[in-house]
Amino acid sequence: MKKGDFMTEYKLKYGCNPNQSPARIHMDGKEMPFTILNGSAGYINLLDAFNAWQLVKELKSATGLASAASFKHVSPAGAAVAHPLTETDRKVCFVPEGLELSPIASAYVRARGCDRVSSFGDFAALSDECDESVAQFLVKEVSDGIIAPSYSEKALEILKSKRRGNYLIIQIDPDYEPEEIETKQVFGMKFEQKRNNCQITPNLFDELPTQIKELPEIAKIDLLISMITLKYTQSNSVCYCMGGQTIGVGAGQQSRIACTRLAGTKADNYFLRTHEKVTSLPFIDGIRKCEADNAIDLYISDDCEELLKDGVWQRYFTEKPSVFTKGEKEEWHKNMTNVALGSDAFFPFEDNIERAVKSGVKYIAQPGGSVNDEAVIKCCDDNKIAMAMTGIRLFHH
Repeated sequence: MKKGDFMTEYKLKYGCNPNQSPARIHMDGKEMPFTILNGSAGYINLLDAFNAWQLVKELKSATGLASAASFKHVSPAGAAVAHPLTETDRKVCFVPEGLELSPIASAYVRARGCDRVSSFGDFAALSDECDESVAQFLVKEVSDGIIAPSYSEKALEILKSKRRGNYLIIQIDPDYEPEEIETKQVFGMKFEQKRNNCQITPNLFDELPTQIKELPEIAKIDLLISMITLKYTQSNSVCYCMGGQTIGVGAGQQSRIACTRLAGTKADNYFLRTHEKVTSLPFIDGIRKCEADNAIDLYISDDCEELLKDGVWQRYFTEKPSVFTKGEKEEWHKNMTNVALGSDAFFPFEDNIERAVKSGVKYIAQPGGSVNDEAVIKCCDDNKIAMAMTGIRLFHH
């Protein structure tokens, strides 16, 4: 893209809701750093797109790896860096048989695979060019749009066929840097602040007040993913990561423990989805991915019997699956370990650590600064957890 390719104003059909019209996006007469290659953008689409782009750009810079995110309602449902998928990963993420995944495609598949139910109707963001591999996967998913620095010709051709030709495709200028001061208006009053341009880098994890002082390299990557994800997640928030991707994001809760429980449950569900009983479910031919996702979500829950009622299971399966028993889940759950956990603010009480342990957490990064820090550190030591105190709070509103 070059100067002149950009708009100075983009009129929206409406704002957050249909009654909020007129609506537009602009930069006081300056050219905006994006162009719309296909479809038409909504207010929330653009909030998702620009928050998601910042996340993946920063994640690529911090890790050196192709990065992707799946956003819904201005918070990430998942984020990941490029890493090859195992056969189990491919089943969990519904990768079509025979589809070869490029590094950027593997990042997006993993990001969406974190919480596929929440990613229904997502906004996708890529740090690198969107290639044919991404497009071939995404064309079969329910998604509202995508933002990337560039697109291959074949990828554009494929994506333009989505949503009856109305799939939203945004190209962002990768070199654009916003002004130092940002502004928002609430109830007629303008708020101004310095942008949160703090750098999330591995040296933030150098200060470990716990007995365990060392972090393996994969844990550092997972903690980077966790903290950068939190930087663009509605607060309060915590994020569980494992193997180069988020596995549970708890966003927008009023209490820290509610975040830890919510994200922990999502992480537990992610891990249950890797069990053979789930990856081998006998789905009927032609079932939509979103229907299979919803069925899996119910199958691994405590309400499994609702799915297996006569007249219900036949809508999804060729034969009735056996119950995924509590004992089987507990036994499988014992294999969940080496999970990393980040928090956008300090843990005020030990209960957060105790809940995290139940989801296999061995590495934690949080700002510190609570009057109860010593008790939290001791709880980490009692559970053989390495915890870094970064000194950086990451509230996002």
